[in-house]
Amino acid sequence: MSERLTGTALLEALEQGRVRVAERGADGAWTVHAWVKEEILAVFRASPLVESSAGSLTFVDKRDIGPRSFSLADKVRVVPGGSSVRRGAYLAPGVIVMPPAYVNVGAFVDEGSMVDSHALVGSCAQIGKRVHLSAACQIGGVLEPAGARPVIIEDDAFVGGNTGVYEGVLVRRGAVLASGVILSASTVVYDVPNRRELRGSREAPLEIPENAVVVPGTRAIARDGVADSWAMLHHVQIACAVIVKYRDARTDRATALEEALR
Repeated sequence: MSERLTGTALLEALEQGRVRVAERGADGAWTVHAWVKEEILAVFRASPLVESSAGSLTFVDKRDIGPRSFSLADKVRVVPGGSSVRRGAYLAPGVIVMPPAYVNVGAFVDEGSMVDSHALVGSCAQIGKRVHLSAACQIGGVLEPAGARPVIIEDDAFVGGNTGVYEGVLVRRGAVLASGVILSASTVVYDVPNRRELRGSREAPLEIPENAVVVPGTRAIARDGVADSWAMLHHVQIACAVIVKYRDARTDRATALEEALR
């Protein structure tokens, strides 16, 4: 959009889904709208600390970025039990939030997705349609620097329990992250079916391909391309991630049960 919104107007536009931190183009490339992040940061700087309460509980936070509320008209299911969605976050109709969970400012959670218990959707993270963020899943926030890509989970991805996705990692459509997978900008991913290594950096974060099935793994420690003898002697290895296959009909049947239960 041409108009640069600020303050409360920006937060309202984010909550309505009219403005997003990042958007996917027809070619699959994601564009980051740095100005949105800049204005969110400006709200933080300008907003004073205030006290608030809920029953016997008291809180101290920035006045203008407190928790947002929902009504039946939003068609969002927020189950009682301690979850919080911050102002400036968008939850589309059909989203389910199980307690306790947290969705931070600037985040976008699209239709039919589930944020399960103890899950975090960090600031500015972009979550696609029909995504399941399983229990204790951590989707990291990327608010600064303003031009940096946020963490993105595309449509129909399944993110297992106790996983962590950080530092602008992009998980493409239909990918499955098994429980315990940790992905950061510089994580090495071994794509076994295609016999290749996938790497990223803070400037060009890691991408997980469409329909990839990723499990946690380990790799040998090497120096100048040669295995470290001391590490081998003591059986020391470094954590990595491994693509063991690409999603097929059998994988789809396994995840279909989850959809039926929802």
